[in-house]
Amino acid sequence: MSAVSATTARGLSRAVWILVIARAVNRIGAFTLPFLGVVLAVEFKASLGQVGLILAVFGAATIPSRLLGGQLADRLGRRRTIVFGLAGCAIAQLWIALSHSLWSAVLATILLGLAFEIYEPPSQAMIADVTEPDDRPAAYGLYSAALAAAGVLAGLLAAAISHLDLRWLFVADAITCLSCAALVALALPADVRRERPTDRPAAAWRDRRLLLLLAGGTVFATIYMQLVIGVPLTLLEQGLPKSGTGIILAVSAITLIVAQRVLRVQHLDDFRAIAIGYLLVAAGLVVSAVAHNLGVFLLASVLWSLGELFLLTRYLTQASGLAPEETRGRYLAVFGLSWGIATTIAPITVTQLLETAGPKGLWLTSAAVALALAILQPWVRRRLDPDRRNGDRRIATDG
Repeated sequence: MSAVSATTARGLSRAVWILVIARAVNRIGAFTLPFLGVVLAVEFKASLGQVGLILAVFGAATIPSRLLGGQLADRLGRRRTIVFGLAGCAIAQLWIALSHSLWSAVLATILLGLAFEIYEPPSQAMIADVTEPDDRPAAYGLYSAALAAAGVLAGLLAAAISHLDLRWLFVADAITCLSCAALVALALPADVRRERPTDRPAAAWRDRRLLLLLAGGTVFATIYMQLVIGVPLTLLEQGLPKSGTGIILAVSAITLIVAQRVLRVQHLDDFRAIAIGYLLVAAGLVVSAVAHNLGVFLLASVLWSLGELFLLTRYLTQASGLAPEETRGRYLAVFGLSWGIATTIAPITVTQLLETAGPKGLWLTSAAVALALAILQPWVRRRLDPDRRNGDRRIATDG
């Protein structure tokens, strides 16, 4: 029986459910990243300038981390690469917790960045390996919804543990990483021997379709990271309580969970779904620009979260469908660089726009970019799906 045919009653492979569960458990423990800057400042007496530089270095380190994950996924195997990445994260987290000097913590933070994204390409590639193309939006949607659900619990756990020594947050995260590594090693099927790719590693970079997806995905990821960074600063600018950020993030996660079950977005054409997603994100950003109380920000979060539901799964579906199976991990690693790039540039765009144009300028500018991408989707379709375009022409001619 093939991996694709070995499906659960819910229509998705057992391997998909294991990956989803493992990623959710890991996400529950991944509440340390928002506290990393606090730990550097409080425990290691780093200045704000030093904290910003260290976090920027962390973001830059995630870029080669993603590429390494793709290379290892295609050469070493999906399962081995996932275990390797999770173990690397656990070592880095424990190193931070045990550090007694700033330089030691900095080195551990760099190691964490280098290991942080190794997990993603092999897990995304394995989902594509064991699902039919038509089922991938549902599989990636389940993956995203599980992360959202775990994110709510992660926030609650962080609030419960953070009043203790902050180093214990990193110990807890290391434990979840090791637990996930054990689950993956024991429960996922063994890596299959794949034919060695006949193309050179740079082949993915020569695929113009992938580069177009990378450009679009980077803009989406940048908008997403601007929300993560900019919403707390906007609330501060508006004089609203800091706890509002947690409430907004919880509502956003709940929206993704509920919408995933209620909306049948997987039945939509990829490009139509992406256009709808950008329109919803743009609407949420416009509401954010005019919001002056928490209730309006919550409405905005519902809108942009619905947009994210349409967008994230479709970009992954498109990227996973471009490459041959033997280079799929590499392709997904290149596409995934969008998040490393966004993590590097979003802090700059947010702070610059807030200083020069204020919150309204930040969110209206972001909304204009999202709207432009929604309008550009027919053009993107013509370049990513030429067979569909030619088919439509033949139908029109026959008619």
